[in-house]
Amino acid sequence: MRIPAPLKAYLRRFGGRKTLRKDLVAGVALGVESVPDGLAAGVLAGVNPLFGLNAYMIGTFAGALTTGSVFMSIQATGAMSVILADVPEIQGALAATAIATLTVMTGLIMLGLGLARLGSLVRFIPTAVLIGFVNAVAINIILGQLDNLTGFTSTGANRILRALDSALGMAHFSWPSLIVGAVTAAIILLLERTRIGALAMVVAVIVGSAAALLMPNQSVATVGDLAEVTRSLPGISLPDPMLVLSLLVPALSLALVGLVQGAAISGSVPNPDGKYPDASADFRGQGIANIATGMLQGMPVGGSMSATSLVRAAGAKTALANLTAGVVMLVTLLICGPLIEYVAMPALAALLILIGIRTFKIHQIMMVWRTGTMQITVFLVTFVLTILIPLQYAVLVGVGLSIVMHIARQSNRIRVLRWLFDDGTFHPREVAPPADLPPRETVILTAYGSLFFASAQSFRAQLPEPTAASAGATVVIRLRGTEELGVTFLTMIRDYAADLRRNGATLMITGVEPRLAHQLDATGVGAIVGEGNIFPLRRRLGDSLDDALSAIKDRGTEYDGDHER
Repeated sequence: MRIPAPLKAYLRRFGGRKTLRKDLVAGVALGVESVPDGLAAGVLAGVNPLFGLNAYMIGTFAGALTTGSVFMSIQATGAMSVILADVPEIQGALAATAIATLTVMTGLIMLGLGLARLGSLVRFIPTAVLIGFVNAVAINIILGQLDNLTGFTSTGANRILRALDSALGMAHFSWPSLIVGAVTAAIILLLERTRIGALAMVVAVIVGSAAALLMPNQSVATVGDLAEVTRSLPGISLPDPMLVLSLLVPALSLALVGLVQGAAISGSVPNPDGKYPDASADFRGQGIANIATGMLQGMPVGGSMSATSLVRAAGAKTALANLTAGVVMLVTLLICGPLIEYVAMPALAALLILIGIRTFKIHQIMMVWRTGTMQITVFLVTFVLTILIPLQYAVLVGVGLSIVMHIARQSNRIRVLRWLFDDGTFHPREVAPPADLPPRETVILTAYGSLFFASAQSFRAQLPEPTAASAGATVVIRLRGTEELGVTFLTMIRDYAADLRRNGATLMITGVEPRLAHQLDATGVGAIVGEGNIFPLRRRLGDSLDDALSAIKDRGTEYDGDHER
């Protein structure tokens, strides 16, 4: 049977005989390493650790089938786990249903954005927001694991206060737990630079957990204290529509963070053919992976840069490596399920604390600090809020603040300059416009900056003011490159044209594109300016302006102040 061309092209993402061995080796490496990492993600989110393992297992497998990126590994990331930990609905008897609902909602948002081909949306999220968020998340990861590391249950309204409570309660620390955590961290640091590489985490968690068994009186907490682990496949977990409204904000935040992290992979990791994947296709893949994960007792997932880097470093050539990793995690669960209960919580805490320390990038903070006041403000607000308030609100507030400040800055950056043509030259000089409009003079103006609603007032303040002595003058505004204007800007132009007319002067607009011409006509602004004073865009630069200057000459208006082209 002949394979259809689209299916044949899709199957090529999984390679063939030449790449099979390397993909299997890379997949086994990622799969084995992901078992303790997945459990740690569940611990970080404050949920049953199996939700983290299921998310890794199903997300990696589903992502390999659906993303535009061949190498992207879809797993529960640290930032998404910390956001989940701040959602109150995931605690209590209905935790499983709430997690399923939240994960599926996150997936639907991602899928919707992907189907709408909005992959470029993430580039509107400022880097200062992301740096503030990610570095604050790193601190949250560290502070959030102090209880698991020390065996001391702290109290407080947020992680900072709980960390202070832990510092004051050092006398009540569980020293066996601290020893297990220290042993785990030491082994990771010793072995990760050897040939064992990324599997150092696996070895360290196994050794640390073994050390916990040697401690007296079962004094070290384990995964078995939180959940029973059996040799079975993940069960079906259905979302509850009644929880949709209460989980909408965290779902939006999770989708936003997951897509931003995935977009970083799309833009930096090319496919085997050397081309970079379509970010919108990766949006769709992450959405489908979340829907599958949510329905199979997993937590929200997104593109993981660390897992993607690991599988590529292990020799992955195609998407088969991530498929293999998902299968390896499943086989590990089916064979070693009950043994997972013996994994020590301080060992997972030590692993997460090391991840948090390495996620904190002081050089990124210093770069923002040298950039300017606005970037520093956005960074600090996002950073502080991420530390002090639930993360689903912090990231949205950071993005909102950045948008407001960007609009304020751009509205004040509009510049209006006058063009003067000297004798014998076709190249204009740019000078500041006159404050008052001189009589019987033509003033040609061009604008630099974004002509949107917030900049209308600044634009108007730079235009020559018509007076009773301005009779016979003409103001020519070049709008070449402006496809359309908002109501605020059109209203400003209408009022300025009317003001000029009352003082015996005229407004002309040149370089008008078809869409803008339609706006001027539909809103009545064109009628106030005058049909003969609007000159459509012409292909060659300067022709539309020449049309306006010729019209001025034909009307007998003197052309002072500029030399006619």
